[in-house]
Formats: sequence, structure tokens, C-alpha cells
Amino acid sequence: MKYIEEYRDGALAQELARRIREVSTRPVRFMEVCGTHTMSIFKHGIRSILPDHIELVSGPGCPVCVTPMEEIDRSVKLARIKDVIVTTFGDMLRVPGTASSLQEETGQGADVRIVYSTFDAMKVAEDNPEKEVVFLGIGFETTAPTVAATIQTVQARDLKNFSVLSAHKLLPPALDALITGGDLAIDGFICPGHVSTIIGTSAYENVVEQYGIPCVVIGFEPVDILQGILMLVEQVENGRAESEIQYARAVVPEGNPGALKIMGDVFQPCDSIWRGLGPIPGSGLAIKEAYKAQDARLRFPLEVPPGKEPKGCRCAEVLRGTARPFECKLFQEVCNPQNPVGACMVSSEGTCAAYYKYDVRG
Repeated sequence: MKYIEEYRDGALAQELARRIREVSTRPVRFMEVCGTHTMSIFKHGIRSILPDHIELVSGPGCPVCVTPMEEIDRSVKLARIKDVIVTTFGDMLRVPGTASSLQEETGQGADVRIVYSTFDAMKVAEDNPEKEVVFLGIGFETTAPTVAATIQTVQARDLKNFSVLSAHKLLPPALDALITGGDLAIDGFICPGHVSTIIGTSAYENVVEQYGIPCVVIGFEPVDILQGILMLVEQVENGRAESEIQYARAVVPEGNPGALKIMGDVFQPCDSIWRGLGPIPGSGLAIKEAYKAQDARLRFPLEVPPGKEPKGCRCAEVLRGTARPFECKLFQEVCNPQNPVGACMVSSEGTCAAYYKYDVRG
């Protein structure tokens, strides 16, 4: 299969690993900030063929995982309102809030429906005109344009019973927060492939220019990842800090202008709270005044107290890259996919879920 099989070539992967070992002479720590990268790195055993002095650290690249407890509590509060249908992607269903989850609310009679796109959610609203339908807007720049397009379509069709609870996050400000937080020294970023198809590489220029940290946008197959790591190693060894693209078959420097325009027409940056990272200025997306009729925050009473993380849960540290899942006392025995205590164990892109699935201990 073109553009897949050739990036799973075992011989080429081994050659790239050899080149990495040949070129790399110093200890480095690279962070992947995409949950899909985290899963792929574990699935293909990438760590096992790298030299010991190259450390790969998982970061806050799972949108479900970085959604703060307060947003989960708001979604639960929405689900409890009479004649409201909550629509969401599947990963959100089991994320624990302070006292409940959407899955628990469903068991109590709430109408919570899994959809595969925002347009599916809009169809739910069209089919249920007597109900209020709310879509939970959780995600990075990858999903925000489709949500924006749906909001525009809803307004154009004068569909009055559909709104969005926007908890979208912008990834580049989180990189700044990771660097300036001081918890972890990072020598390079494995930048997300999916997000970068939308935003391109200009969004990483601040990291490169202000902090001198290399950034490489990398694909998700084993050859992609190894080639990208080689590119990062070469930058470090040569004393360079640049924003480069390994994933050239999908990403261009300017990103997707059409998607960026739609996103900019509907949303505006706002301050946002990230699980594990706290408040980050300009890292969220709020619905603009022109589309306020589709803003669930304005249509429903959604005030909630500050959320409290479960006792003993170290999701916050895992998301910052300062702790590994097996260093959490709850991991595996208490917190597992059947009984998730924290969001990092729930999501299919969560770091704890990856460690559990692939039985990683070091």
C-alpha cells in the first residue's frame, strides 16, 4: 500500500537505527507531544533499538487527557439537564469527573450519544427538534476546523437547537509552557503530524528561535519516527535549531490555509486550563460573538467549582513528562482500562494506556 508499507520497511528501519547510533554522541531527551506518536513508538518497539542515551518522553499530546476536570464536570452537568442530548467522541465517555462521568450519567438515564463527526451531531439535532443538542468540542487544531464548519452550517440553516461546548486547545502555547515550566529539560520536540497538517511549521518558530530547541514534524510509521529522530539528532550534534518536516507527504510549511481561515472565522484564542500544565494564556479557542447562538457556555448554566484530581493519581506529572506511568502507585493494580482513575488511562492515545497495553516498565 503506497505511503504505508514503504514506511514499515524493516531493513530501512534498522539502517536508520544504525545511523542514529553512529551520529549521536551525547545524552538527549526528545518529547513526542502527540498521543498517536506515543502509541506508535510503543507498538513498534522504537525505544528498544535506540541507544540508551536517547530518551523519548511522552508529553501532553492527548486532547482528552489534557481536558481539565472542570470541563468533565461541565459535560456531566449538561447531561443532567432535561431535554438535552450530549454528543461526543467515544473517548470522552469514560473520563472520570469529580463525582461522575458521562458513562455513569448514561446509566442514570442521561441521553449521551457517541458520534464520529460534528456533522453527525448536527444530524442528531435535525432529527430531534424538540431537544437541545450539545457537541463537546474536545481536541486540538486537527478537529477545530470541522467543528467551525459545522457551526457555520448550523447558523446558515438556522438550526436553533444545536450548540458546542468548546474546550479546544492550541498546541504551540503548550510547548512554551513545557519549556518555561522548568520541570524537564527538553532537547527536541517530535512535533505532531495531524495537527501540523493544519497549522504547518510556522507555529513552531517561536520554540526554535526563542529557546533554541529543534522541532521536527514526524509521521507515524516506524520509518517515519526513526528518520525524524535522526533529523533531531543531526540538529543537536550540529548545534542547529530549526523547524523541519519529515512528514512531507502530508505536511507543508504553510499548513492548510482553508482550514485555518474557517477556524479563525468562528473561533478566537482564549486563556485555557490544561490538566497537568495549569492555565496557559492564549491556548484555548472560544466561539466568537458572531456565533454566540451556538455557544453552549452562553446557553446553559454551566458554572462548576474547581475540579479535584483523584487522590494518588499522577496524570498531571505524566502529562508534563516528569513521571512515567509505572511510577504511579495506582498504575495497573488500581488504575487500568477496566477501572480508569485518570484520563491518561482512558483515552486510546493516553500515555498510561500505552504503558499498560504494551507492558512497558522502563
